[in-house]
Amino acid sequence: MKNLKNSLFYILTISGFSALIYYIITQGKNLESGRNIVAKTGKGQWDEFLDSMAHNLSESLAILLLQILSIILVARVFGWFFRKIGQQSVVGEMVAGIVLGPSLVGLYFPEFSNLLFPVASLPNLKLFSQLGLIFFMFVIGMELDLKALKNKANDAVVISHASIIFPFALGTGLGYFIYRQFAPPGVEFLSFALFIGISMSITAFPVLARIVQERGIHKTKLGTIVITCAAADDITAWCILATVIAIVKAGSFVSSLYVIGMAIAYVFLMLNVVRPFLARVGELKNSRQSMSKSVVAIFFLTLIISAYTTEIIGIHALFGAFMAGAIMPDNAKFRSIIIDKVEDLSVIILLPLFFVFTGLRTKIGLIDSPEMWKITGLIIVVAVAGKFLGSAIAAKFVGQSWRDSLTIGALMNTRGLMELIVLNIGKDLGVLDDRIFAMLVIMALVTTFMTGPALDLINFIFKTKDALVPEEIQSESKFKILISFGNTERGKALLRLANSFVRKEKDDAIVTAMHLTLSNELHTFNLEEQENKSFAPIVHESEALDQKIITLFKASNDIDNDIVEIANQGEYDLLLVGLGHSIFEGTLLGKVLGYTTRIINPDRLLDKFTGKEGLFENSPFDERTRQIIAKSKMPVGILVDKNLEKLQNAFMPIFSTEDAFLFDYAQRLIQNNDAKITLMDPNHAIRDNKELYGRIDEIESLKPNYMSMQEDRTMKKDFLEKMDIMVISLESWKKLVNSQSTWLSNIPSVLIIKP
Repeated sequence: MKNLKNSLFYILTISGFSALIYYIITQGKNLESGRNIVAKTGKGQWDEFLDSMAHNLSESLAILLLQILSIILVARVFGWFFRKIGQQSVVGEMVAGIVLGPSLVGLYFPEFSNLLFPVASLPNLKLFSQLGLIFFMFVIGMELDLKALKNKANDAVVISHASIIFPFALGTGLGYFIYRQFAPPGVEFLSFALFIGISMSITAFPVLARIVQERGIHKTKLGTIVITCAAADDITAWCILATVIAIVKAGSFVSSLYVIGMAIAYVFLMLNVVRPFLARVGELKNSRQSMSKSVVAIFFLTLIISAYTTEIIGIHALFGAFMAGAIMPDNAKFRSIIIDKVEDLSVIILLPLFFVFTGLRTKIGLIDSPEMWKITGLIIVVAVAGKFLGSAIAAKFVGQSWRDSLTIGALMNTRGLMELIVLNIGKDLGVLDDRIFAMLVIMALVTTFMTGPALDLINFIFKTKDALVPEEIQSESKFKILISFGNTERGKALLRLANSFVRKEKDDAIVTAMHLTLSNELHTFNLEEQENKSFAPIVHESEALDQKIITLFKASNDIDNDIVEIANQGEYDLLLVGLGHSIFEGTLLGKVLGYTTRIINPDRLLDKFTGKEGLFENSPFDERTRQIIAKSKMPVGILVDKNLEKLQNAFMPIFSTEDAFLFDYAQRLIQNNDAKITLMDPNHAIRDNKELYGRIDEIESLKPNYMSMQEDRTMKKDFLEKMDIMVISLESWKKLVNSQSTWLSNIPSVLIIKP
């Protein structure tokens, strides 16, 4: 009755007031007489609609939104591709910017380029990209662990400053030889040489930190030294850059002293006035509950005021943003909260705009002669020689081994996004023309791209390898199980399952719990805290089970491949993973995207050609599970978890003699967990095979009355309710999925095993 009453009120209200509005509009038409209302053109309604659409598309907001959409999609695709070939995603995003610029799309598709990036829209793109850089530099400042820098500064400062002065000197020398040919008219030699020098001296702290994490050396002495070197390098280089900018804007060193003096006063105030105040706020407000909008506003205002101050002084807003991040409270939890609020917006949306804006300014086509390419090669050689050799020689001098010294040199040579920031500042100041700008962008790409291969070459020369797996695992000949988990609840279920296989073999089995996290989601200051947080529930569960485990935590650039590589390198006997779910599963968009990814996904194309694609047709596996199954060299168990708490009753469908390997797992469950196993023989695969019967007799002789047989093809609900888990082969699971058996909706947890 209430619904009917509400419906009547709704209908009467809407219809009544709609009629009133219509009446007012019709009466209002009479008011137009004598007001010279311009009549509409004779175009049809459809043409008027198209004109309106064209007008809307040309609006600056519509163009900006289309640019952001296109840039993010292209950056994600290139970032994904470069991760797959072992590079940092930032390299792919840098290349994406070049591709969308005049060097490729603008060259071969000029009409499309002019439509997507009209000249009038570039100021908006620049403004948003600069805003993204301000937030990014704020995050970079917060990532620096100043305490570690104080504690380990001696060797690090020697290596860091050597890695700056070597390439700076070589860069100014290079500037001497190319000044006449490449310096823009009106630019003094001092300004040009200083900018070439600083462009040679930059190290990309974020990229270096990610590489150190991904290679698993962040806990080693080498990793600690190189992170500290990069942090010292970052601070020193940005201070030098601020000085160079002051000199360039003032015109001479003497006239820049006023700017430098104001900059020193600004840094003094930030360190001795603002920082203690922020530290006090951080002590009082260091949790998400206490972090009110007013408190967040204080820190954002600090960022904006700092950036504004340095921009007005004349040393660039980015230095102010970097300084604001560096003086944030040392509390790791607090920094994580602030970074979470800033990083996603800046890294995912705004930073790709900067890469493309840089790409739009990079005209590789200007390097159009062998002579120009020789100079580009010379710039790369000078950059690599200065940074690589400067760092390596200094590291060797302070007592590092040759391998570690060369590794430090290779890591410090990476330039990444930080180099592009410096180059864009130089171009904005008019110090770098289009030709030298393009050459230096190529240098930034090459030196960033070469870091990974250089590290691999060093390891090859010294007959070493980055240890993905602890030595205690590699050297053991015991039965080894690796469980890889994303969320902790799934990890606990996998641990209970692993324990059921080896519970009574404590001295003859090893269980490793592994958690991989994307490296771009980790920060140098909270690595240890993140590791402890990830493993705390798993360690607690292992203690409850009295199961000793080895924990393995790794920052990864490509989780799928790293899971497989670690499992293969550790020569595990069984890899256990949980089944993930696609975010598009069950949606129309998911069907469209699923079809599209089959076409463009290189992994799927390779599987198609190698015949592996058929394994996964009509199966509910997500892409990660698919790749793990396809590339692993050991048996893989995929757990479909439905609150698996215990494992006392299990059933195993045996569809063919190829499922015979399941008896090994049945025997382990019986011997180690006293589990009762019910064998299902719907196709009489066991009944018609003496070898399978013999295998059952062998298990029964060791532990009688723990195995039973059922030939019924249908699973009754009361039977399934008594079961804790179904253990099944991958091929048999595929057959069950294809059969669409009604009893599948009532099954308990499932362990799908690929032999």
